[in-house]
Amino acid sequence: QVQLVESGGGLVQAGGSLRLSCAASGRAFSSYIMGWFRQAPGKERELVAGITSGGSTNYADSVKGRFTISRVNAKNTVYLQMNSLKADDTAVYYCKAERLPRTYWGQGTQVTVSS
Repeated sequence: QVQLVESGGGLVQAGGSLRLSCAASGRAFSSYIMGWFRQAPGKERELVAGITSGGSTNYADSVKGRFTISRVNAKNTVYLQMNSLKADDTAVYYCKAERLPRTYWGQGTQVTVSS
């Protein structure tokens, strides 16, 4: 069982930066693949960034070069550093933990980027 709580969202101007955190509780956190997803109103949830237990990362093309995902297993925490934010980044951001066949989701945190 893994429980996830996101934090760090808020309102920021275009071009600004924000750092999201996902704090996890439960067993065997370090073995989980972690990811950040986002969902804007009226749109499907999409992958923003993912990171494996070994530290391999992948990003959506729309955020590549601007966002960085990282994890600190000793703190049971995953981060998403978001730079050069755009209005199109506005969405609810969700943390995901996966260790097949199990998947867990956080409650989400709102990120709003003003033009």
